[in-house]
Amino acid sequence: MEHCGVPIQQDFVSSMLIVDDHPLYSDALESALELVFEDCDIRKSSTLKGALEMAKGGFEPDLVMFDLKLPDVTGISGFRTLRKHFPESRVLVISSLASFELVHSLLRDGASGFLPKDTSAQALRGALAEIMAGGVYVPKGFQQPSGGDRDGIWSKFDHPKLAEMTPQQKRIMRLICRGKANKQIAYELSLAEATVKAHITALLRRLGVRNRTQAVVMVEGAIAQQFGDEPEARAFLRH
Repeated sequence: MEHCGVPIQQDFVSSMLIVDDHPLYSDALESALELVFEDCDIRKSSTLKGALEMAKGGFEPDLVMFDLKLPDVTGISGFRTLRKHFPESRVLVISSLASFELVHSLLRDGASGFLPKDTSAQALRGALAEIMAGGVYVPKGFQQPSGGDRDGIWSKFDHPKLAEMTPQQKRIMRLICRGKANKQIAYELSLAEATVKAHITALLRRLGVRNRTQAVVMVEGAIAQQFGDEPEARAFLRH
């Protein structure tokens, strides 16, 4: 990683935690951050367990740089555990894993931003500036479609069966892909559970599949083909 250059004046960051199990990357990131944040207490952990022990010891960093792939982490649940132990910290996820759904699941769960691991130092600097200004940083390739249309990404599918689903079916299908049970879907969409079951029956018929598992396979395959999502990134959403 390149050096970030001249320090920038940001008052709120006095402590920082890097959670990454690759020493070379972690050390390079630390060196770069030391040039950006003067007199900042920067600590490192190679495991989620080590980070949680720091939290139990009273360390409350202003900013956490978190890698999703750690020796003691399986899936997005590791990030959620981190958020519970560092509720006041801003968390920037830096990972080699990337997909539209993964990134936005992280944001919904409280991440302050996401950066691919091959990001340049200049982009890192921009992400930090955005987060320190109170915003949320998302790379251009992972931003929501314009106009605030939460279902916009689904409307772009080339797969005819997916494109024909109603807006409500698309919302339900998206939650099914995240592993949500009918009761959870009903709660999140403010629907009766019986209504959710009826929608699922209809969308399975429309997709021409027999069950939820087959529907998820079809949708994830379409996402992978359309947006270049990585299978490993999709698998992270199930854990």
